[in-house]
Amino acid sequence: MNLLNIFEQIEKADPEFNERINPRRAAIKNMAGFGTKVAMSALPLALGSLFQKAYGQTQPTDVNAILNFALTLEYLEAEFYTMGVATPGLIPAGTPDVAALTQIRDDENHHVAFLKSVLGTIAVAKPTFDFTAKGSFNPFSNYDVFLALAQAFEDTGVRAYKGQAPNLVGNKTVLGAALNIHSVEARHASHLRQMRRARGANQKPWITGKDPGGLPAAAQPIYNGEELDTQATVKITGIVANGVTISQSAATEAFDEPLAYGDVLTIAKLFITG
Repeated sequence: MNLLNIFEQIEKADPEFNERINPRRAAIKNMAGFGTKVAMSALPLALGSLFQKAYGQTQPTDVNAILNFALTLEYLEAEFYTMGVATPGLIPAGTPDVAALTQIRDDENHHVAFLKSVLGTIAVAKPTFDFTAKGSFNPFSNYDVFLALAQAFEDTGVRAYKGQAPNLVGNKTVLGAALNIHSVEARHASHLRQMRRARGANQKPWITGKDPGGLPAAAQPIYNGEELDTQATVKITGIVANGVTISQSAATEAFDEPLAYGDVLTIAKLFITG
């Protein structure tokens, strides 16, 4: 979920990144249009091969640290969905939810495989997770809580991408490939929200203000800042369009706000015990 952040950090840690990857720009462009060629979940594995060719057998230490940070986050999501799909009776049998969550599980496991393929023997081991966040949640005995927490993870990923996108504007090829992956995470978030709404949750397929969607207070940092209704110095609330005055809620729903790298780490640490 943090591949956009990875690209941005690699460019910072390795000033020659653009030159290294330039001969393979055509390959990335093909990936960017992979809708009829490659499954979304397979793209990270293809990018892993690309990075190995760009860097050979060695990579800058700073990049390795960043990739291991991202791998830790992907371990978290992959483990969460893997445990959820494997828990007997958690997901209602015979419903579309089974296929949807299985696909998301597979996507996250592909992300783990990608990062491990890039890092090789220096990949960090999978941490120990506590998905109850010290008793705040009971996701594997309550399906509604499981969906809510899954939504929180995906919403975090979408905001993390938004936080790093401006740093990739100068490299349109990498930005395009990364945003294709970002769009998958956004669709995950939207689909999970619709799954929850179908079960009675009072929410929309997008975030309104900084509403945490019924999650406990421990999850509030995921949504703080989403109440912003000013974009590019323009206050959206109050604008009249086609005779309709835009409300504060509608203004906040129209944009996802960025989530800083450090904030993402703080959220992840809620579920990591060792």
